[in-house]
Amino acid sequence: MTRSTHGGRPSQPAIRMRRAAATLIATGVIGAGVWFATDRGVWSEGGSTGMSGMAGMDSGAGRGRSGSGSGSSAGSSGSALAAAGAPGSASAGSPRSAGALVPAALPGMPGYDPADLYAFDRPGMVSPVIAAALPRVYVPNTESDTVTVIDPSDYRVVETMKVGHEPQHVVPSWDLKTLWVNNDLGNSLTPIDPFTGKPGAPIPVHDPYNLYFTPDGASAVVMASKDMQLVFRDPHTMAIQKILPVPCEGVNHADFSPNGAYFIVSCEFSGQLLKVDTKTRTLLGVLDLPQRGAMPQDVKISPDGKVFYIADMVANGLWTVDGDAFKVTGLIPTGRGAHGLYVSRDSTTMYVSNRGEGTITLFDFATAKPRTKWQIPNGGSPDMGGVSADGKVLWLSGRYNAEVYAISTTDGHLLARIPVGRGPHGLAVYPQPGRYSLGHTGVFR
Repeated sequence: MTRSTHGGRPSQPAIRMRRAAATLIATGVIGAGVWFATDRGVWSEGGSTGMSGMAGMDSGAGRGRSGSGSGSSAGSSGSALAAAGAPGSASAGSPRSAGALVPAALPGMPGYDPADLYAFDRPGMVSPVIAAALPRVYVPNTESDTVTVIDPSDYRVVETMKVGHEPQHVVPSWDLKTLWVNNDLGNSLTPIDPFTGKPGAPIPVHDPYNLYFTPDGASAVVMASKDMQLVFRDPHTMAIQKILPVPCEGVNHADFSPNGAYFIVSCEFSGQLLKVDTKTRTLLGVLDLPQRGAMPQDVKISPDGKVFYIADMVANGLWTVDGDAFKVTGLIPTGRGAHGLYVSRDSTTMYVSNRGEGTITLFDFATAKPRTKWQIPNGGSPDMGGVSADGKVLWLSGRYNAEVYAISTTDGHLLARIPVGRGPHGLAVYPQPGRYSLGHTGVFR
């Protein structure tokens, strides 16, 4: 991300003073089964054989156009992306069903498969809660104060809606029923109804750079970057529950431990990571990344829950972090300006957008090494996005090129290059598979 609109990187003395002050302030089970998010609680079906029995769940049916796909690889003759080595397909192999689920650390959080945290993100596993949602790609344009809406079936822009000042991300709610536009400098969240695609009245929220949800659905977590705070709020009304000051600059992205006990947060402007206790909403630790000028961005946990990967735009790769011990274990080069991280539908591959060189690295979870790299024809600035519901298309915003890229995950060729507003950033592909959303542009479990 870039925060030039927020005045750039603060001075080192100012950072140290704020860290010290914030640190002083900040440091002051359910049974296994198959779970789906409802409005605030969860609905469970005994057993652990995947998504069977979903039709019995309240889906708010009858609204909008039906359809669970949110992307297609057909109908485009875009230029091929140059790839070194074998292409990585998000649909390759036979994805396994969810294994035996274990209880979470948080009451109200669905059980999880410790062998694959993304076991419920397979093609076809779109929750009945959002089965009738319009297949759309929502693109927040930070410099245009708009959201461009794309129909992924034909890559056509169907609407451009006016929102608040400097929208950064479009974020699916924990219960899947609302998309929140983060109007950062507008100090508001604009709700979008995914069944109609229409925006509602903005809700006042200060400095909402990014937005996450605790795995139990009890809280929204606003990444108040400029305010140096994590603000826990009611996930529906956005009323403040607790403010946690943080001793770092530029809180922006996060991901949760397998059992939900804690989450790791990246701090872009001070090159640090935070570890936060989910239940008590307290700061557990601060970790300095071992490179001068480090700029950590997106955070993603491995399918087996053993490694947190942190994209870093200055280190040009992925930091590997042991979350339990809260220590850096390595650095894996991927490309200049490593930024966004997205897991394939079969949990084998992570797509890394290298914004500074216009490429996407395919990172192999099994070998813990990059497998190949795709080049966007004629260059670009791939930033944030997501994978289509069927796993066939990777959607990414072109941050400095006022465009969006639709890329085939089968062979890496460019399906479409779509002009949008200025400064496109955290686009959301919707709907996607999963029982509930952890936030950002769509982190589903």
